[in-house]
Amino acid sequence: MKYIEARVTFDHPDAGLAADLVAGVFFDFDLQGVVVEDPGMEPVEEWAEDAVARPSSHAVIGYLPGDERLDRRRAQLEDEIARMGNHLGLVYRISYRQVDEQDWAESWKAFFWPQKIGVRIVVKPSWRDYDPRPDDIVIEIDPGMAFGTGTHPTTSLCVRLIEAGLKPGDSFLDIGTGSGILMVAAGKLGAGRMCGVDRDELAVRIASENLGRNGIDAERFDLVQGSLAAPFQGRFDVVAANILTHVVLELLDDVPRVLKPGGVFICSGIIAENQDLVVGRMTAMDFEVLDVRLQEGWVAIAGRAPSSLKSYQHTVVPPL
Repeated sequence: MKYIEARVTFDHPDAGLAADLVAGVFFDFDLQGVVVEDPGMEPVEEWAEDAVARPSSHAVIGYLPGDERLDRRRAQLEDEIARMGNHLGLVYRISYRQVDEQDWAESWKAFFWPQKIGVRIVVKPSWRDYDPRPDDIVIEIDPGMAFGTGTHPTTSLCVRLIEAGLKPGDSFLDIGTGSGILMVAAGKLGAGRMCGVDRDELAVRIASENLGRNGIDAERFDLVQGSLAAPFQGRFDVVAANILTHVVLELLDDVPRVLKPGGVFICSGIIAENQDLVVGRMTAMDFEVLDVRLQEGWVAIAGRAPSSLKSYQHTVVPPL
C-alpha cells in the first residue's frame, strides 16, 4: 500500500508545546508513525554513527494511507491545523510526499533507540542491541505502522502508572492498544488475563506480533478490532487508555461496564491544561484519584473506582 507522508514544519517560541499540539492533532486523525523532529535534541547515550542527522527545523511527521479517504482526511487535517495555528500564532507549512509501506518502515527505524521509560521497564526496538542491567524489564517492540514506541511522554507516563498500580495476576484491558506496548508491559509485570482493543486492523496484528515477540503466551491475551463497545467477558482489575482528552472524557461514561468495583483506571494522552477536566469528571463519578503525573506538558492520571460502580451513560463512545 502507498502512504502519504504529512510534514508540518513550524516556528513558535514554545516549540515543545507546539510540537505536542500538532502531534496531538495527528494522533486525533489517526496518522501513523508520528515523529517529532527537534533541532535542539541532545544525543542519547546509545547514539551511534548511523543515527539520523540532527534536523534543521522543528517538524511533526505522520503517515496517511493512500486510500479513497485520503482527500477528505487531508482537508480535515489541514482545517484542524489551521484552527490550532490561529489559536497559537503558529507559523507553519504543510507538505506531503508519497512513500510505500516498506520505505516508511525502514526510514522510521533510524529514529528509534533503546530507552528506559519506566522505573524498571526499558523499551528496545527489535533491530537494536541492548545490554540490560540486572533489574531491567526489557520490552522488544516493532511498531510497524501502529502507534506506540514508548518514547512519547504519554506512553512512558502510562507505563509508570501501570508499574505502580498493577499487581501480579491482575486482569488488564488496553483501550486503543496500538503497537501493544502497554499490554506487553502489563504481561511482563505479571498480569493475568489481558485484552486489547483498537479500531485499526493493522494495529491488532502488530500488537499480537509484539506480544509473541516478548514471550507472552497467546492463551494469556485477546485482541479485538473495534471500540470499547466490543463485547468483553467480565470486568478487569486495571483498564488503561492512552488516547486524547476528549476521548478519555467520553470513555469514562462506559468505563464502569469494563472495570471492576475498586479497580484502577489509568488514562494518558492528556495535555496538562486539561488535567482539571479529567480529574473533575473522575471525581464526579466517585473515583479516588490515586496519582497524577506530569512530563513535558502531558499528564497521566490513575484513579480507583468506587466499591459500587454505577453506569454513566451520557454520551456515545466513539470508535478509537
